[in-house]
Amino acid sequence: MKQPEFLRPGDIIATIAPSFGVTTEPYLTRYEASIKNLKRRGYRILEGACVRKAEGVVASASPEERAKEFMDAYRSEAKAIISVGGGALMDEILPYIDFKEIKNLPPKWFVGFSDNTNLTFTLTTLCGVMTIYGSNAPAFFEKPLRLNQLDTIEMLEGKKSFAGYPKWNKPNFRKKRPLVPKPIKPLNRFLYRTPKIITPIGYKKPMEGTLLGGCLDILILLCGTKYDAMGPFLLDHPEGIVWYLESCDLGPLQIRRALFQLKEAGYFKTAKGFLIGRPLCWERDEMGVNRFNAVADMLSDLNVPLLFDVDLGHYSPSMPMKNGAKAVVSFKEGNLFIDYKD
Repeated sequence: MKQPEFLRPGDIIATIAPSFGVTTEPYLTRYEASIKNLKRRGYRILEGACVRKAEGVVASASPEERAKEFMDAYRSEAKAIISVGGGALMDEILPYIDFKEIKNLPPKWFVGFSDNTNLTFTLTTLCGVMTIYGSNAPAFFEKPLRLNQLDTIEMLEGKKSFAGYPKWNKPNFRKKRPLVPKPIKPLNRFLYRTPKIITPIGYKKPMEGTLLGGCLDILILLCGTKYDAMGPFLLDHPEGIVWYLESCDLGPLQIRRALFQLKEAGYFKTAKGFLIGRPLCWERDEMGVNRFNAVADMLSDLNVPLLFDVDLGHYSPSMPMKNGAKAVVSFKEGNLFIDYKD
């Protein structure tokens, strides 16, 4: 597994739009503020050609243009590439990504969240390059940086030990009191008010293995395609996998079906444990199936620990995760701790 060089002041960070671009509020204003923060930290910015576009089908540009933007960034002098947004149709760029060339190029960090699983997962499993499932570029707007924003940057800079956060945003909180009025105050700090409660099942001691995962919506999309290299990846990592999973559009029944699909495809045969994030369907119950039993019923026969409602997912803050890195994952005093060995 190849680990890219950690960032140092003066290095170049490329921003790209392989899914959505930044063309609406509050994301545009947050992006501008984030760029200023990254520059204050000492980094130079190389902005991709699609970042400020909304010309594609539910995307910044055509799949070919978005793929070219990514390849141009990977061939550039940038040390890291950060996506500016998630979305829905990033998978359509995959046929135009030259994964063979990437294997032969010096490794770079790619950072992205949600739909960006299309690259964070494939770059690790197909090309053997560590990636970071973490904050998209507009997320670095707060001053000073804190929580997941700061952790993502410090992970890029070489920090190896991370802990979860005390509070988060409860589902439907935006409907009662929008956290960031649009577009009047796009730079408001997030307010986290719901205490974090992690529920363990079968946890007895720290989990150790290679960390891997992403957005479940995208993993089932990749499963069984030519971009699915899990068989060889598992053979190359006999130490086993500590999986982290979260979901966006999937309801409880869909989560159950998705886990069945991945399990039957052999993804979990070397699993050492699972970190289950907070899904957007957090409070939903579908005919008696909820976020807990959808997962527990499907994975209990693996006899590995499960940690539910960890700081991961589409309810902020969400911890950055380093794909492909060996790590020790601990649960103590009600919190999650990850210590990377790579």
